[in-house]
Amino acid sequence: MILLNDYLFSGDTVLKILQKYSADLKQSALDNHNPIDMVHCNFLLQQIDILEHNDFLTSQSQRIRELYKLMAGEYPFLAFTFKGRIKSLIRAEEKFNGYIVEYVYDYYKKNNEFPSLDNLKQKLNCFRDLIAYRIVISMPQCHIKEGDNRNEIELDYLYKVANILPEFLEERGFSVQISEKEGASASKRLDPNLKKYFRDYIENPSPIGYQSLHITLYDNIARSYIEVQLRTKEMDDYAEIGPANHLGYEKRQEEERTRRDEIPNGAYPAFDEAYERLAKLHALDLSEVNVNMFGAISNSVVNDGCGLFRGRLILPYEHLSRFQNDIID
Repeated sequence: MILLNDYLFSGDTVLKILQKYSADLKQSALDNHNPIDMVHCNFLLQQIDILEHNDFLTSQSQRIRELYKLMAGEYPFLAFTFKGRIKSLIRAEEKFNGYIVEYVYDYYKKNNEFPSLDNLKQKLNCFRDLIAYRIVISMPQCHIKEGDNRNEIELDYLYKVANILPEFLEERGFSVQISEKEGASASKRLDPNLKKYFRDYIENPSPIGYQSLHITLYDNIARSYIEVQLRTKEMDDYAEIGPANHLGYEKRQEEERTRRDEIPNGAYPAFDEAYERLAKLHALDLSEVNVNMFGAISNSVVNDGCGLFRGRLILPYEHLSRFQNDIID
């Protein structure tokens, strides 16, 4: 069985690791007639393509920057940041295999049988967030009048941005994608005509309290999907350094152990392989990893200069509100 872990100790670059891992996985898939590993290989090729041909990121980030400049003009007292990142190699690998484990388990529990491989292959064509941009807003306390509700003010601004974002970016070469959660409830602040495009985790928080507003777009110039997330600073703190971060990890670990117990070993090889890859990644000691431009003292104290564990930063744009900084260009 081909595992990403086996390629993380040679001192190679992330790109070379991806190339070797995908090539070996493809050969193994051909030798063993494994269609799921072929889909996995194609998923890795998407990451390779982003890293090999990343000139488009300059164009993409500049077009998104136009939204930043518009917001700075329209909402001068609002503070906000635009962050862009390419999903890290380890997180992408976890997500692909985690989706297999989750989907097969849920299907088996519901139908008392396993999905066909064709059905699973179809479901695996859903990863559209290898490139993601996050907009985090905050109304500085100094701009809040006595008696006003800061949270409500920030939510009003957040949904105002959401309501202008699709048309604004479509005019700049992006196509808005209909959400796979179409029909889910959404805030009344969101334009009814736009609800089919957004995944509103503010109106529908996750079981551990994660909140954010997500939308997927296709960049027709770069020919790649991107995800845009909108959050208030409080939501971002909760997700990045708060309970959603720690509890989410613990909950995921517990759920995966339960899924392993529920699915008979050997009954569905694609599940077994995905589960083993996840288990190996979760057991990985980052301090022992030898990847170029990466260093770690522990799994929480990490200096990632290559996008192995924490992702590659595309852009940071920061507007500290006109009250503090009026330079936007």
